[in-house]
Amino acid sequence: MSEWKGKRAVILGAARQGVALARYLSQHGARVVLNDQRPADQFISARESLSDLPVAWVCGGHPLGLLDEADLLCVSGGIPLSLLMVVEAMNRGIPLSNDSQIFLETAPCRVIGITGSAGKTTTTTLVGRIAQMTEDNKVGAENLHTRDSLPSTIYRRIWVGGNIGSPLISVLDQMMPDDLAIMELSSFQLEIMTKSPQIASVLNVTPNHLDRHNTMEAYTAAKTRILEYQSSADTAVLGREDPGAWSLVKKVRGQLVSFGKDKPTDDQAGTYLNADWICFSDGQSVTQLMPQDIIRLRGEHNLLNVLAACAISIATGLPAEAMRSGVDGFSGVPHRLEYVRSWGEAGWYNDSIATAPERAMAAINSFEEPLVLLAGGRDKNLPWQDFAHLVCQRIDHLILFGEAADKIEQALQDAAQDNGRDVTKQRPYTTTHCIGLKEAVQAAARIVEAGDVVLLSPGGTSFDEFRDFENRGEAFRQWVQELS
Repeated sequence: MSEWKGKRAVILGAARQGVALARYLSQHGARVVLNDQRPADQFISARESLSDLPVAWVCGGHPLGLLDEADLLCVSGGIPLSLLMVVEAMNRGIPLSNDSQIFLETAPCRVIGITGSAGKTTTTTLVGRIAQMTEDNKVGAENLHTRDSLPSTIYRRIWVGGNIGSPLISVLDQMMPDDLAIMELSSFQLEIMTKSPQIASVLNVTPNHLDRHNTMEAYTAAKTRILEYQSSADTAVLGREDPGAWSLVKKVRGQLVSFGKDKPTDDQAGTYLNADWICFSDGQSVTQLMPQDIIRLRGEHNLLNVLAACAISIATGLPAEAMRSGVDGFSGVPHRLEYVRSWGEAGWYNDSIATAPERAMAAINSFEEPLVLLAGGRDKNLPWQDFAHLVCQRIDHLILFGEAADKIEQALQDAAQDNGRDVTKQRPYTTTHCIGLKEAVQAAARIVEAGDVVLLSPGGTSFDEFRDFENRGEAFRQWVQELS
């Protein structure tokens, strides 16, 4: 739909995506109903923010009668498609959409979409920083075509959002054709979308959110949708060393740019690492983009994030000088290997954003110091075996908390008895069980020794105790700062 006047739109979910979409549709003439199963008293500020518009609110459940005469059902990312309201809408032939779909259908400018099982927030933020260097004239327009051998494009204004920050639908009316929008997209948003960005990147596809998607096949299919609606004029950016991402290469309809540590094949365009330099090969010539030593982010996974950000930037026409300036000085996003403080002569790090075992493993591998690991939260029906084996090899003290503690403990017991692994690499470690994160912080404070790193990298979601991973990370920061 592009003409909203008089259309009846029902929006499921009154969090930031739903509220932003309700404002946009109502301002464009739609008759909007905002529906959430939570009670009305939880939406006082949200209702006040929309009080200038004729948005109807229905809270406390999902009555099917809302679908009567509905022209569209918009499903926020946190709403599963198995919800009866959604199933009934599909049975009635009512179209499904969301804020990201409507944004892509309407955006007047070029759009970058970034998805992946891990690293998409860091990569999206990095691409935003790189693009911002040109908008802020830190890389002057007069130099774009003279300092670099790569072709460059000048954008009027840069917008970053989507699954991070603010939904881009909230600023859609301010955008112009010569702007650039950079959006992070989750599998939850993608699974109903039928529109792709002009530049679409899949960083990696590894087990995640199986509590929502049930199978890897369904999860991969959701990620794949970011590519499926591209045209021959569009560009795909894929991680060539990740089997899940690279398996989608046959889905590419336009140009392909890849990224990875090793140099791509001779006829392939991509970024790579060569003699401590981030480089780009277009298949014929090589451009040195930046020395590796300007990267402040810890871990091999973050090196891949930088390689991805550079590949996306090249596909977008951002100059190498902007890439160097954007990467230089970037120490990471909040809650991703974020240094909190030194206490007990040990460094304390917040990696609350690690909501899958594989992400916790990447964090563990980012350190060489003795580790006190805080792990747990709510499981997403993901495998913990490889995590358990890594714990047996690398962790000195493991502190488990939350709903997933027993499942992780069982994986550890299985790892200790696994005859298929080299048990000589295992090291003795202690395990402490705690009910919640605050107790886990206090337990770590009793255990920690000089030279240790205390790492919160849960591997599970926060929903057993907190609103989201940000709320969990903020609580961790506070409790660590209160140690005395």
